[in-house]
Amino acid sequence: MKHEWRKTEKNIYLPKSKPEVIDVPDFKFVTISGEGNPNTDHFKKHIEALYSIAYAIKMNLKTLQTQPKGYTDYTVYPLEGVWDINDEAKKHYNGQLNKDDLVFTLMIRQPDFVNDTFFSKMLEVTKKKKPNPLLDQVKFETISEGKCIQMMHIGSYDDEPASFQIMEAFAEVHKLSRLSKIHREIYISDFRKVAPEKLITVLRFQLTTE
Repeated sequence: MKHEWRKTEKNIYLPKSKPEVIDVPDFKFVTISGEGNPNTDHFKKHIEALYSIAYAIKMNLKTLQTQPKGYTDYTVYPLEGVWDINDEAKKHYNGQLNKDDLVFTLMIRQPDFVNDTFFSKMLEVTKKKKPNPLLDQVKFETISEGKCIQMMHIGSYDDEPASFQIMEAFAEVHKLSRLSKIHREIYISDFRKVAPEKLITVLRFQLTTE
């Protein structure tokens, strides 16, 4: 049976439009990091590199004579991004965001049965079939988030600060402390096909464990 993350992992990818606490387990990802304005072709190249390797992994797994232990067909997971600003911008930050100062790590989650060896093979296949200089920067990592606050944000990315204010107010009421201003976004809808006011994005930030 095909694994559909929209159906079986709703707590991770389809939370309610109000804050909630979640303990996120360790997951495997293909990742790529960069810096700069997300409204550029350079940023799009990062996304293209990630999706090309993610689909290479999925499609080649299906054709193997001997699949890895635990294998099942699956829907490719959504694009995610972890966002911060560069060190220079932090020195002068006044509450106004300059998108050119953004620092990001984009990622697409991989099933547990994908390993480093298979990733490396698929990376070489992808470099030959869909050359992209940014493929040299793609990594295979296990990422831990742990205890977080998350909520669904519906609307433009530029309106996210209002949702983060709601999340931080929730944290204060429940005597929880945000670990840092770094946050995660999970893009449930495709910004290329959906109007800004209808975009669906999971927002999440980590909490301190003290």
